[in-house]
Amino acid sequence: MRLKSMVVLGVLAGSLSLLYAQGAPTGGAVNPSKKQQKALEELKGKVDGKIVWATSRVNSNHDIWIMDADGADKKALTTSPGNVDWFSRFSPNGSRVLFVRSKAGWVKEMDAKYYDKWDIWMINTDGTDEKKVVESGCWSTWRPDGETIIFARGAKVYTKNLSSGEEKMIFDAEEKIKKGAIAQQPEMSPDGKLLAMTVRGSERQTGIYNLETGEWHTTGGGCQINFWPSSNKVLRMNEGHGKGGTEVLCIDINENGKPTQPIRGLRVPKEIQFMDLPLRRSHEYFPRIDPSENWLVWTATQYGHDHDIYDYEVFIWDINTNKKKDFVRLTFHSGNDRWPDIHTGEIGAAPASTEEETESQAVSDEEMSEDSESESMDENTDDGADESGSEE
Repeated sequence: MRLKSMVVLGVLAGSLSLLYAQGAPTGGAVNPSKKQQKALEELKGKVDGKIVWATSRVNSNHDIWIMDADGADKKALTTSPGNVDWFSRFSPNGSRVLFVRSKAGWVKEMDAKYYDKWDIWMINTDGTDEKKVVESGCWSTWRPDGETIIFARGAKVYTKNLSSGEEKMIFDAEEKIKKGAIAQQPEMSPDGKLLAMTVRGSERQTGIYNLETGEWHTTGGGCQINFWPSSNKVLRMNEGHGKGGTEVLCIDINENGKPTQPIRGLRVPKEIQFMDLPLRRSHEYFPRIDPSENWLVWTATQYGHDHDIYDYEVFIWDINTNKKKDFVRLTFHSGNDRWPDIHTGEIGAAPASTEEETESQAVSDEEMSEDSESESMDENTDDGADESGSEE
């Protein structure tokens, strides 16, 4: 009997491994409740824009989909059944989308650290002109000029000019933080002075690197840190706390990138706790603020944790209401939905940056390579950061 039980358990374990090796569940559509449907109807006309995100609802390996910011007109933007498409980001004018694609077949998000498994692609928001723009890279985001992008290859962070094809290394986590450290989700402030990122590998924390001074300012543990468009705040995810085991934080920073109040590990001041859904589906991830700084989008699940397998759904919230109960759920599907990005306003409009900001950015980009040679910041690294943060 004992041998038979062990055989059954072995078969079940093998079946689960095979399932996850093949991709995420495609799931099926679910009906919103009357309250959820009413919230969707009330949202119409209040937000003008688009949301892109990765979903397994048709392709178990994930495609990039696009919808109106009020949840209407959902449709596929990419169709690549032989690859995993994820981490989509709108260009400054909303006309193009960067995304990450696996080189072949199902690759788990946990393997984002293996940059040679991924390439960076770009596509217009009307579905045309899909093309590869970076070989062997991950975690791509835009600069305000709409022609320069930021991305990571393991410990190193690069910029690339899409017109000239020139790549420039601006940061090395092994050199500046700790041997064996990996840079994930690097994002540069609009003025080009600060670099926010999640650090994994031999060191687990989030923080902001000042490209001018060479200083590292920790923002504690967690993951998924990104700037507000005005650069005076960052969002980051916090694990091990909140109603569903996670919460979204909003952290004020000064012009040098240093948090205005000290943050260590995952225990944080109550004042910076920003969004924690009150319902069962309160395991939040992937927060993103729109360019107007009025809307927060993110996803949340009520069970599980793996970002690319479990049933996360997309939500939106008008942060000006200051009432967290006014959030609206936008997707209703048991497949996996993750990493949303939002662009508000007219698609194709000129970037919001002024000529003065553009000129300042050009100077900053020119100086990045030199600035990145600053002294190692081992002394400034928060070696006591909580180790419970999940690796992306």
